[in-house]
Amino acid sequence: MVSFLPRPIEVLAATLLTVIYAAPGPLMAQSHVVSPAEVQKQVLAASQTRQHNEDMVRQFVSSPQAAKAIKAAGMDPGRVNAAVPTLSDQELSQIAARAEKTQADFAAGNIDNHDLLLILVAVAVLILLIVAVR
Repeated sequence: MVSFLPRPIEVLAATLLTVIYAAPGPLMAQSHVVSPAEVQKQVLAASQTRQHNEDMVRQFVSSPQAAKAIKAAGMDPGRVNAAVPTLSDQELSQIAARAEKTQADFAAGNIDNHDLLLILVAVAVLILLIVAVR
């Protein structure tokens, strides 16, 4: 005659499988490598850095000297300025660093107006090329 009472091994196996499948969810949900607050702080810092870089490049290409040089080179200053937000973080960071260095050199007298105008045109061309390649 067949007994319908569960055997101890079957009960143990069923219990073990239930624990294995039910327990890891709550346990894994609490063991983050990086806390949500830390992720939020890093995202905020990256956003602020990008905004600073955008402002730096926009300021550099929006000056009256830059507009004059860009127009003289046959480009539209509005198009250059509009292309700034489309740059990747890395591209924007590199151009902002160059713009900041150029402004510091100009303020220190290390470069003259002619060199500054050439650099401004080069930056504008670089921005437009990057956007055009995409």
